[in-house]
Formats: sequence, structure tokens, C-alpha cells
Amino acid sequence: MSAREEILGRVREALGAEPAAVQPSALAEYRTESGLDEDALVELLVDRLEDYKARVEVVPRGNVAAAVRARLEGKEFAVPEGFPAEWLDPSLDERAVRDSREAPLAVVRLDGLDAVVTSSAVSIAETGTIVLDGSPDQGRRAISLVPDHHVCVVPVETIVGIVPEGFARLDTTRPLTLISGPSATSDIELERVEGVHGPRTLDVIIAR
Repeated sequence: MSAREEILGRVREALGAEPAAVQPSALAEYRTESGLDEDALVELLVDRLEDYKARVEVVPRGNVAAAVRARLEGKEFAVPEGFPAEWLDPSLDERAVRDSREAPLAVVRLDGLDAVVTSSAVSIAETGTIVLDGSPDQGRRAISLVPDHHVCVVPVETIVGIVPEGFARLDTTRPLTLISGPSATSDIELERVEGVHGPRTLDVIIAR
């Protein structure tokens, strides 16, 4: 017997019998739905996002453009090619810099912009997480990571309660960006530092 075989034999002996297979009945306890209604979902998402230091406002669908304008007033900002026109006040056109996959803005140009505005794919209330999936109304990942201020519109029908509900709606082969509040880290001397890995300011507009 070689030394390798002896060592592996001892490992197998120490581990003992193979663990029992997980029974289907155990998996049945895994939650796949929250059971929350729309009001409860919105309340929970707002609570979680504000706890993460995001600024949140719930507005009627027809007031989205005004809410976006209030947050982008005086700022030059990136906007993806598929962002709904009705959510962008015409008064902002001269400061809106369009980005598309066919004509992407350079990172240097993005870094010089004040903000970005996007929509979102799914928001998970329990974790306070907004997910972007690169759809035309959200654009490339870079535009939501480089500018210092992110204004994100969350359609109320895209809010779900828990993580399994959220991923059931997503195509996981797409470039997903998960956002839970402004970018921050506490790695340095356990002090919170914002803006290290992305925008330091997150404005969320929930459109009902």
C-alpha cells in the first residue's frame, strides 16, 4: 500500500459512513413565496432601503418624471437608450447623455457625469435589494456603477417579497447587478465608507 492510499484510507475511516441523502420532505419547508400584498411589499422595501441609507419616495406613476427631475436638477447624467420617455422631463434633455451598447460612453466620460438614471428589473423587499439585468431601460452595468449618484425607478409590479420569488423572475444568464443601498464598506478600521465600489448616493423612486 502506498503512502497516498494509506492517507486516503484513514480519511475515509475518519469520515465514517456517507451522510444520508436529503429527503424531499425537507425541501418542502423551503419558502418560495412571501404571501405579502402590494402595500406590505412597498412598506417593507422602503423600510429596508432607508435602513441602508437610500433616499426613497413612493409616487403615482404619472408623477415619476417630476420626481426624477427633482433629483437630477442641475446635473449632467447618463440615461440608457431604453429608459421610458414619459419618465424623463423634456427640461432635462440638454443635460441627458445617452448610452447604448452600440454607442457606449467611455469610462472617463461616465466618471465625469454627476449621475445616472435607470429603471430596474426586480426588487426584493425582505433584503432591500434592487436588481438590474441589463435590459434597455437599465442599460449597461458600467453606467450604474461609475457615476456617483444613481436615481433608480422601481415599478411597483416588480417588487417581490423574498429571494426565491425574485430569482424566479430573472434570467440568471444576464449581467445582474444587485443593489442594497449606496455603495459602502466597513473594512477600513470598521468605519463605514461610502462610494468605494459604486454610487455613494442612491435615490429610489417607487412608481405605483
